[in-house]
Amino acid sequence: MNIPSSPPRRTFIKSSLAAVGAAALARTASSLAAKPEAGFRIFACDWTLRQTSKPEAFELAARIGLDGVQTDFGRPEDSSSRPPLLDPAHQDRILAAAEQHKVAIASLAMGGLNHFPYKSDPATEQWVLDSVAVAQRMRQHVVLLAFFANGDLVDDPAGVPEVIRRLRKLAPRAEAAGIVYGIESWLKAPELERILDAVDSPSVKVYYDVGNMQKVGEDVGAAIRRLGRERICEVHFKDYDDLYGKGSMDFPNVRRALDAIGYRGWVGIEGVKVPLGVEESIRYDLDYLRPIFPKR
Repeated sequence: MNIPSSPPRRTFIKSSLAAVGAAALARTASSLAAKPEAGFRIFACDWTLRQTSKPEAFELAARIGLDGVQTDFGRPEDSSSRPPLLDPAHQDRILAAAEQHKVAIASLAMGGLNHFPYKSDPATEQWVLDSVAVAQRMRQHVVLLAFFANGDLVDDPAGVPEVIRRLRKLAPRAEAAGIVYGIESWLKAPELERILDAVDSPSVKVYYDVGNMQKVGEDVGAAIRRLGRERICEVHFKDYDDLYGKGSMDFPNVRRALDAIGYRGWVGIEGVKVPLGVEESIRYDLDYLRPIFPKR
C-alpha cells in the first residue's frame, strides 16, 4: 500500500497540546494502575443482542449475566443525518439503562462507518471528531471504528492514506481527552502496524477481532503477541462456524496469547451463530467463556 510517510511527532507549536494529551492519558493509566484488573470482564455488542444503540440492550444483558454492553452510535438513514448517539438525549437514555440494570457500558462503536465510509464520506470525518465529546460525556475510553463492507481498506491505495490523514487530525483531540480509537478491519497485523506508525499517536490502536482475523488466514496467537498490549485497545471474540467451543476458534489459545502480552479487562462477544436464539446462544457462549476468561 502507498502510505504517506509520517511527519515529525509533534512540533514546538503543538507541544502544549501534546502535554495536555499526555497528562490525560497518564491520568487514565494511573487510574487503571490504582485499580488493576484482576481478570476479564465480558460484554456483548448491542448489535449482537439485536438491540443496536438501544437502551433495551442492557436489560437483555442483565438477564444473560453479562458484565457489559458495547454501545453502537447507531446507523443514520443517510450521511446527511447523524448517528443517534451523537444526540445528548440519546446518550442519557443509554446511561440511564446501564445504571438501572447495573450493566456497564464497556466501550463505544461506530458501526455506521461500514455503510458510510470513513475513508471517503465527507460527513463521517465530522461524526468521528464529534464522538470525542460523546465518549467524554459517557466516561468511555475506547471507541471502535469499523472498516468493513463499504468501508473496507483491503487493497485500497486511495482509502488508506485518507484514513491516515483523518486519524492524524483526530489524534490530538483524542489524546487531550484520554480516549483511544480502535481500528477494526480485515487488515492483518503488518498492514495495521504501517497505519499506526503513520498516525503515530497513543490514541489510535487496533481493535482486535479474533474471528475476523482467523477468517482471513492470520495466525491469531502470533498476531496478538506481535501487536502487543501497546497496540491492542480491546478484543472481540467470534466464531464463524458455531457456538463457542463447538466451532473452529481455539479460545484457550487466545487466552494464552492475551496472557503473553499482559492483557486484562474487557473482551466482547460478537456472536454470529445463534442456533438457540439470541438470548440462549449468547448465554451459552458466555458460560463457555467464563472458565477460560475468569474475572479473577
